[in-house]
Amino acid sequence: MNTIGLTLSYFAFLLAASPAFADLRVQFIEGAPKDRFIIENLGDCDLGAVDIVIDVSASEAGLIFDTTGASEGVGVFQPFEVTKGEQYLLEPPNISDADQRATLNVTGLGQGEAVAFTIDVDDTAGQRGITVSAGEISGTSVTLLKGNRSYSAVMDTDAQVVVETEPCSP
Repeated sequence: MNTIGLTLSYFAFLLAASPAFADLRVQFIEGAPKDRFIIENLGDCDLGAVDIVIDVSASEAGLIFDTTGASEGVGVFQPFEVTKGEQYLLEPPNISDADQRATLNVTGLGQGEAVAFTIDVDDTAGQRGITVSAGEISGTSVTLLKGNRSYSAVMDTDAQVVVETEPCSP
């Protein structure tokens, strides 16, 4: 076998020996009056029972969840509503008006499976409070809690984040 063949065989071995992960992607999609979050298992294995925490408090725009119209939210309000994957939630999260944190108790999420929900997210520090841009949602943290382990990442200016986890169990 020539050097190129050996090199290709070595790289194929490395790729095959790489561990599989259960990484999670969270996307924010602006859609006044209903904004949408999509939580998807991008990994190579199922994600067991976990809590997923979306925390908008570190965003520069002073973001809040506007669920009843009683807070400093702008214009219309929208409560939490599951649009996909309701079977993966233990129960709907309790998100009060002006909260900055949403915790979803997920019973499990298979490879490629997703949970999506709508809610109104308002900007309390900018000029257009009803519209939240990708730059304004950046800084939002997403934490995956699995047993006694915690995995976190921060949304970027593309309004999404991938939370990397541990290798899948055999």
